Amino acid sequence: MSNKVITTEGISRIYQMGTEVIKALKHISISIDRGEYVAFMGPSGSGKSTLMNIIGCLDTPSEGQYWLNNQDVSDMTENELAVVRNKEIGFVFQSFNLLPRSTILDNVALPLVYAGIGREERLERAQKSLDAVGLGTRVSHKPNELSGGQRQRVAIARALVNNPSIILADEPTGALDTKTSYEIMDIFNKLHENGNTIIMVTHEEDIANYAHRIIRLRDGLVERDEQNMDITKI
Repeated sequence: MSNKVITTEGISRIYQMGTEVIKALKHISISIDRGEYVAFMGPSGSGKSTLMNIIGCLDTPSEGQYWLNNQDVSDMTENELAVVRNKEIGFVFQSFNLLPRSTILDNVALPLVYAGIGREERLERAQKSLDAVGLGTRVSHKPNELSGGQRQRVAIARALVNNPSIILADEPTGALDTKTSYEIMDIFNKLHENGNTIIMVTHEEDIANYAHRIIRLRDGLVERDEQNMDITKI
C-alpha cells in the first residue's frame, strides 16, 4: 500500500465571476506522505485556501485528479465527499466552530454522531480525545466558559476523535495571542510526534516554522516546495 496520503496531479480550480474567469489554482501537482507535517503559505489570493478546500474535500478541482488515501475523490458528489470528510479528515479552524450550548464533551463527540457510533462509545472516545489535549477535567464546561486557547484545544480534540488520516488546520492560531499560539503549536508538535499527518494553512512565518515542510504558493502556482531547515522545537 502506498505511503502517500495525498496526491494531486495537475489540479486547477477555475471560478466564473460574471464575465470574468478566475484561475485560483493552476495545475498543482503535490504529494504528501503519511506522518508528514506540512504548511501551506502564501499571500492573500495565492490559492492556499482554495488548495486547502480541495484537500479537505470541501471543494472539487475543475481539472486534474486528487487521491486521498489511494481513493480518487476528484469527481465525487457532495454526499460522497461528506462521508470522506467525516472519516478521513479532522478540521481545526481559526474560529473554533464550536456549538455554544453544548458541553465540550458533546462538541468533541459530534463527528462520531455523523459516523453512526453509539452514545457510550462516542463519549468514551471524546473523553480520551480531551485527555490528550489536557482538558479531560473540563468536560461539562460550555465553550463560553473557556479561554480562546482552551477552545482551540477543544477544536483539536474534536479533529482527533475520528482517528482521521490527516489533520487540516486553517490559520489555527489566527484568533490567539502569541503565548497561546505557541502553546497550541506545541500540541500540534506532540500530535505529529504521535504519528499524525498535519497540514496547516498559515500566513505567519513563525507558525509555519513548526512544520517540517513548507509549500509556498503564489498566483495559483507552487512557488517553492522545500524541507524546513528552521523547525521550531518545543
